[in-house]
Amino acid sequence: MFRIESTGDIARLSLDRADARNAIGIDQWPKLTAHLQEIVAGGARALIVRSDVAGIFSSGADLGDLDGLAADPARRTLFRVEMARAFDTLAGLPIATIAAVDGGCYGAAVALALACDIRIASSKAVFAITPAKVGIVYPAGDVARLKAQVGPGQAARMMLTGMVIDAAEAARIGLVEQVVDSADAAAADMAALVAANSRNSVAGLKRILTGDAEADRLFDDAFGGGDFREGLAAFRERRKPVFR
Repeated sequence: MFRIESTGDIARLSLDRADARNAIGIDQWPKLTAHLQEIVAGGARALIVRSDVAGIFSSGADLGDLDGLAADPARRTLFRVEMARAFDTLAGLPIATIAAVDGGCYGAAVALALACDIRIASSKAVFAITPAKVGIVYPAGDVARLKAQVGPGQAARMMLTGMVIDAAEAARIGLVEQVVDSADAAAADMAALVAANSRNSVAGLKRILTGDAEADRLFDDAFGGGDFREGLAAFRERRKPVFR
């Protein structure tokens, strides 16, 4: 389901289940959490979440697995908890995360992209949130991220209708930050820019973006760190900084 590659400071988590249009099975959510933790432990400075299957980012949660939830209440809770843990882990990573969406992105796959810091779509990308089409709902955490990204009105429009929107419309409502010819190439360029920056600064800025109560302390403490000394020295010496 997931394939991990690293090039220098940039990691790539690729969805690779062509026979099921990259549908994510219930047993795959804990594996995703573990992969994410391994990526950070391996020292990556940026992560790109992408698809290795042409024409599809992901069709979302595996409906074959969901069919079994009708008669298994305990497994319903397991599904919800493990999926939320994976998304929360992704959203909480101290490195930059970029979703590169090329092709269809449906249901839980939209939530996967929303858990990333930045979403880049190719001009061929399409998006839909379709639980109402199969008689279920969207988890509260995913609804909260969607509302924060596009606003309650647009969130309602997408979820209550299950409509499919193209990349241009996704950009217009704020679901994605950029529409390009090649999402992979643009994500790689952006990841390289991030990876050249201070790891501590990126982690701190991500915390401040989420409204961390320690924001003022993070700002003050940064001036006493080695990264600031290196950044200032590089500026004075007219060279690129080398952050550890």
